[in-house]
Amino acid sequence: MSNILLVTSSPRGEASYSTRVAKELAAKLRDAAPGSTLVHRDLAAAPLPHIGQDFAVAVKAPAETLTEEQAGLLAASETATQELLDADTVIIAAGLINFSVPSTLKSWIDHVARAHKTFRYTAEGPEGLARNKKVYAVIASTGIYTNDSPAAAFDHARPYLKSVLGFMGMTDVEFIDVEGVGLGLEPDETILERALGETRQIELSAVA
Repeated sequence: MSNILLVTSSPRGEASYSTRVAKELAAKLRDAAPGSTLVHRDLAAAPLPHIGQDFAVAVKAPAETLTEEQAGLLAASETATQELLDADTVIIAAGLINFSVPSTLKSWIDHVARAHKTFRYTAEGPEGLARNKKVYAVIASTGIYTNDSPAAAFDHARPYLKSVLGFMGMTDVEFIDVEGVGLGLEPDETILERALGETRQIELSAVA
C-alpha cells in the first residue's frame, strides 16, 4: 500500500499540460499498487492563503490565545503538512510563470515548510523531516530550459523546487519536462505524448 499526494497548481485547469501529465502519472501509480490512496490538492481551485501576520502569529503562539481566523489558518497549514508527511510519493505539477513556480505553489510550500514538522535545526545544521519519499515534478513551459539550453539561467523553478524539497528531506526528485508548448517547433500533442511516455516508463519501473 502506498500513499500518493498529487499537488497541481496551473490556473488552466484541465487544459493544463502539467496537470494532465501529473494526473495520469498519479492514476497509473495508484493502479499499479492495489490499495494505494490518492490525495489531490488542487491549488488553482482551492489555493492556500499567502502567509501574512496572522499566520506568523499562529505558528508560534499558544493555541488558546489564537483568534478564530488565526486558528483557521493554522488548521489549514496543519492539514496540508500532514498530507505531505503521510505521502510515500509526491507528484507536483506546475507551469513556469515568469521563470518560476506559480504563486499558489509557493504558498503551499510556505505552509508545509514548517519548523519541527518537516524540518528542524540541529547542532550539525538543518535536518529534513519529510524523508523517504519519491517526488515527481512535472514542469510545463513554452520556453526550453533543459539540455544545456541557453535559457537555462532563467529557470528558477527546478533549482528552487530541488532546494526547498531537499531542505525538507525529499532528495529523490525526478523532473518530467513538458517544454516548448505553443512555441511552434513541434506539435504540442507530440510534446505531450513524449511526457506521457515518460510517465508510462515510471509506472513500468514501479511495478517491475
